[in-house]
Amino acid sequence: MQKWDGVSEFVAVSETESFTKAAKQLAISTAQVSRQVSALEERLKIKLLYRTTRKVSLTESGAVYYEHCRHILDGLSEAEQIITNLHDKLHGKIRITAPVTYGEEIITPIINDFLLKYPEIEITLDLSNQRADLLDDGYDLAIRLGQLKDSRFIARKLASRQLFICASPAYIARHGMPNLPNELNQHNCLIGTADRWHLQIKGKVTQININGNLRCNSGYGLVDAALKGIGLVQLPNYYVQSHISSGQLIPMLEKFQEADEGIWAVYPDKRYPPFKIKALINFILAQLET
Repeated sequence: MQKWDGVSEFVAVSETESFTKAAKQLAISTAQVSRQVSALEERLKIKLLYRTTRKVSLTESGAVYYEHCRHILDGLSEAEQIITNLHDKLHGKIRITAPVTYGEEIITPIINDFLLKYPEIEITLDLSNQRADLLDDGYDLAIRLGQLKDSRFIARKLASRQLFICASPAYIARHGMPNLPNELNQHNCLIGTADRWHLQIKGKVTQININGNLRCNSGYGLVDAALKGIGLVQLPNYYVQSHISSGQLIPMLEKFQEADEGIWAVYPDKRYPPFKIKALINFILAQLET
């Protein structure tokens, strides 16, 4: 038996808390993962993992061993990246998930420019408003909007987005403009995926219940309705900024706007992320800044 047999499998099981997920991550069979980890425990004469039908968890000794093995594997990964980078070429596959509209409008053109610069990279870009699990679903990178909750991942801020409440001059001429948040209940508020709008009142983010005669999960559909004078919308800047600049939509309740939300590049928590991932994030960041 080789000295390092079973280490990669043990680390994968430790991080996914599942033999099945570890096998998927390593592209080998679950049985092979189980055999390798069991052989590793036998060789070390130490129980590394607690196994139940529902969960796999580290023993106290396993936790110590995991930390050292993780550093070793990260060091090997970094060494491989350094050697690869000496050839000054990026290559390999990258799988990305991003929200639909932001992905279509902003991320996809940047990805295409990245591929023009690095043609040996292969990218799969999945646009979905369902928040994918990077580890379970096999993604290398996610573009996320707003608040982040999962501490298993590294996040790098790419940009900010701002939510605007606005309406067309025609709507305002007929119905007036709300000056206070509690006046929204007197207006036809066009509803997206949630029937609450976020406003900042006395320094605190508050959710305001709204009502309207249109519910639509498409930001473009809501923008079209607002432009036609049907009602008010609350949408991110990349939907409405051009229409605000042209005067087709008028922003309101601006002093109650929620603070800018972050737009993030999120990737699995690794000490040395793949160089191709770092290169792509830096490229996206540079493009957004310009």
